Amino acid sequence: MTDLPPPSPRKMGLVIDLDTCVGCHACATSCKEWNAGGIAGPLVDERPYGKDPQGVWFNRVHSYEVAASPSTGQPAMTLHFPRSCLHCETPACVTVCPTGASYKRAEDGIVLVDEDRCIGCKLCSWACPYGAREYSQVDGVMKKCTLCVDRIYNEQLDESERVPACVQACPTRARHFGDLGDPESDVSRLVASRDGVALMPELGYQPVNRYLPPRPRRDGGDGDADGDAGDAPTRAASPLHWLNRILRR
Repeated sequence: MTDLPPPSPRKMGLVIDLDTCVGCHACATSCKEWNAGGIAGPLVDERPYGKDPQGVWFNRVHSYEVAASPSTGQPAMTLHFPRSCLHCETPACVTVCPTGASYKRAEDGIVLVDEDRCIGCKLCSWACPYGAREYSQVDGVMKKCTLCVDRIYNEQLDESERVPACVQACPTRARHFGDLGDPESDVSRLVASRDGVALMPELGYQPVNRYLPPRPRRDGGDGDADGDAGDAPTRAASPLHWLNRILRR
């Protein structure tokens, strides 16, 4: 099995704002476009226009209808939930790998797959509780989000473009990228100011990515919602905690 490196002081990752994500799938398509020709490419599709389309996507966006909660005043809402690798501090996908193909970089904490060493056994996908691994039927190997590692360190690009493709493409700026190991970084400050959370922290894998929960809303009686903090629902009733319960099933 594969060993993990010592904890890295740098923890590169994503912060996703569920309050401003509109479910447009720009993150998914831009990710597909960039990585089809990157270090993890090609990202093949099988029968894309047939009855049983299959393909490899590093980003997927799920949409959920959240029922209204009369007890808290939370109106019904649609929650768009982008899902990709969380680049955990202690990723089970790495420690179960029998060949060392799945590994965690010591310098920045990014979790990657060495496709030359991958035998397609799928142990990593079974171990990942977040469903972040993708198996390519054509290539016979596992693939996953790379945080566009071939882009974020590319000095041939303008510094403003050295972010994952999903971050650059997001039209509502719901996605942010940076060093979550630095408490003074922009992303860490954003997480602190918005009470950003990790998904299913009780599992102990210490995901680096963070989600910013939707801001509290209440039904004003005419169908409109506002952000009156005085009517904020309790944390236990928030849509993000409801989503965590769904993911644990």
